[in-house]
Amino acid sequence: MQPLSDPSTSCTADTPCVDVMRSGHAACPGCGQAISMRLVLRAVGPRAIVVTVPSCVSVIAGPFPNAVADMPYYHAAFEVAAASAAGISNALKIQGKQDIPVLAFAGDGGTFDIGLQSLSGAADRNEDFIYVCFDNEGYMNTGIQVSSATPTYTWTGTTPTGNTRRKKQIMEIMAAHRIPYAATASIGFPEDLMQKVQKALDFRGTRFIHLLSPCNTGWKIPENMAPKVSTLAVETNVFPLYEIIDGLQYQITYHSKGLPVEEYLSVQGRYTHLTPEQIKSIQSETDRSWQALKQKSGRQSQLES
Repeated sequence: MQPLSDPSTSCTADTPCVDVMRSGHAACPGCGQAISMRLVLRAVGPRAIVVTVPSCVSVIAGPFPNAVADMPYYHAAFEVAAASAAGISNALKIQGKQDIPVLAFAGDGGTFDIGLQSLSGAADRNEDFIYVCFDNEGYMNTGIQVSSATPTYTWTGTTPTGNTRRKKQIMEIMAAHRIPYAATASIGFPEDLMQKVQKALDFRGTRFIHLLSPCNTGWKIPENMAPKVSTLAVETNVFPLYEIIDGLQYQITYHSKGLPVEEYLSVQGRYTHLTPEQIKSIQSETDRSWQALKQKSGRQSQLES
C-alpha cells in the first residue's frame, strides 16, 4: 500500500493535527455533521480536494468566498458525488499528481438513495477516492423526510407514526463490491474516527466511511447532545464500530458496553412514541445484528471471554 497522505501535513505523534475548517460554519448549533466534517478534514489535512452535493454538507461548507474549509471544494449534483470524485481523481493522475487525496462528502440521502447507482459504479471500477457518508438517518436538509437510512419505527415528517421499513445495510452493500477499505465511525469516538480516515489514506481505490452524524433538529435532541447520542449508539450496539478490508476481513474496532437500546432511544424525541413491544423488537434486531457482526469478525470466543 502506498500512502497518499503528505507527511508535512498529516497528523502524527510528532505533528499535531491542524483544523482545516474555519470558525463560523452555517450549521445549526451543536450540529453532529459539522463536528464530523471537522474531524474528517483534520485527519486528512489541507492538501486534498472535496466533492460535495446538495445537502447539509454543502450548507455547512458555505458559499464562495466565505467557504468554511481551507481547501478546494467542488459542488456537484445530488446523485453524482462518487462519479465527480472519480473524475477529479483521474484528472489528477493524468497530471502526475499522486499525493492529493480526493474526498466525496454526501449524506444518507445522496448515498443510500439518490447516489447509490453512481457510488456502486465507481466502487465496481475501484475508483481512487475516499467516500464519506454523513448519516443523519433522513432528509434533514429538506424537512426531515424518511430515507432508506431511517431505522424502523423512527419518527420523521413523512413517517409521523414511525417508519415501517428497515434501514438499508449500506456497509454490506459496499463490502459486496470488494473495495479495499470500508469502516463505520462516530463522533462519540473521535480518535477511532480520525484513525480510520488516516488509515483510508494508506489505501488506493475506493474507500468508504459510514459516519453516524446526529441531526439535533431531526432527532429532537438538545444542541449539546450530538456527541453523547453518538456514543450511546455505539455502546448499545445500534451502531457498532468496525472496518472491512477487501470486503472480506471484518474487524471490530471497539468493544461496546452492551447497554440496553432503550438508553439510546429514550434521549431522542423522535422515539417518544415507541411502545414496549417496539423497543423489544429493536433490541432483538440489534442483538441479532451484533451477533452476526461478531461471527464475521471471527472473534466470537474472544469477545465472550
